[in-house]
Amino acid sequence: MSRYVFTSESVTEGHPDKICDQVSDAVLDALLAQDPASRVACETVVNTGLCMITGEVTSNAQVDFIHLVRNVIKEIGYSGARAGGFDANSCAVLVALDQQSPDIAQGVNEADDHAGDPLDLVGAGDQGIMFGYACNETPELMPLPISLAHRLSRRLAEVRHNGTLGYLLPDGKTQVSVVYENDKPVSIDTILISTQHTAEVEGISDEQGIRERITEDLWAHVVVPATADLALKPSREATKYLVNPTGKFVVGGPQGDAGLTGRKIIVDTYGGYARHGGGAFSGKDPTKVDRSAAYAARYVAKCLVAAGLAERAEVQLSYAIGVAKPVSILVESFGTSALANDALTALVQEHFDLRPGAIIETFGLRNLPQQRGGRFYQDTAAYGHFGRNDLNAPWEDVTAKSQELKQVAAA
Repeated sequence: MSRYVFTSESVTEGHPDKICDQVSDAVLDALLAQDPASRVACETVVNTGLCMITGEVTSNAQVDFIHLVRNVIKEIGYSGARAGGFDANSCAVLVALDQQSPDIAQGVNEADDHAGDPLDLVGAGDQGIMFGYACNETPELMPLPISLAHRLSRRLAEVRHNGTLGYLLPDGKTQVSVVYENDKPVSIDTILISTQHTAEVEGISDEQGIRERITEDLWAHVVVPATADLALKPSREATKYLVNPTGKFVVGGPQGDAGLTGRKIIVDTYGGYARHGGGAFSGKDPTKVDRSAAYAARYVAKCLVAAGLAERAEVQLSYAIGVAKPVSILVESFGTSALANDALTALVQEHFDLRPGAIIETFGLRNLPQQRGGRFYQDTAAYGHFGRNDLNAPWEDVTAKSQELKQVAAA
């Protein structure tokens, strides 16, 4: 029997890197909402008392970036005296955005492999490799460790925002270790939560007392509610449970660490359970295949698993800048499919259009912010881009396509 432990982590929206992802995607939302043809590559950096947005933008939209940035920071919870060196109202906001390189724009505007088809005219915005993954471990077809880690971090933010645990501050991380036997999850080995908090917790000021209080509160108000509907639950007796292992976590957020866009790519995807091509998502418009093709690869993998063609599926796509058609497509089923990998790959090549222009059109990626009241991508920027039931993300809706694949496979 093969037995092993696999671990994934998540972070809250107040983590310095996640602040940056949300700011970058808020910039993207604002530009696409006014001008869906906007080209955006926005990077953000935060440190004590500072937020800077930089990168390349080509758009007809008019946006008050400074006001936008302050609103995002305030919404996360960094506002007022409790903000600890990073306050939405007083931090410096620097804007250093240039126009997109004409060399990149040329390749995106007209692919060199077009043959009259309008969707051939959109070339990939960069070269690169992207991976998508799905498995049948959870209802959302995501690996269990990252699914659990996200559940805990979302709940941690929820009890902070709603005042249930009023001493919590925005920064936090969660980590979950799951025991597998024969590649199936059988128990939860360890839960680790590190959460920023006030120097005094409801009248308790000694470090040991604070840690014990937070430990008990998080089990009751975070761990139990976040896992209540699961068949596989943590147990206070059997699951190792660690909270703020250093003893306290008062200094956090950008005061504790600088943050950068794109440094949480494993949190954003599959928690390390699948391979990653290395490209980040946030702040990039849909012509950047780092984002759009990763969404498409997830869609393909999820369709294959939802159709019952594999228990686990990983899809690799690769692109060349200025070329519409993928350079390569590869499907790996890890021996969980009745079909060989080359047969699955041929099926994907025949039934999915993975040119950037087709991906953008299929999922409506340019128009989502406009259609959703000016905000969509910012909400993907914390707690993962995949397996989310709260986003109504088009790349997660595989009902029709998986049925089509079932019928094809049965024929």
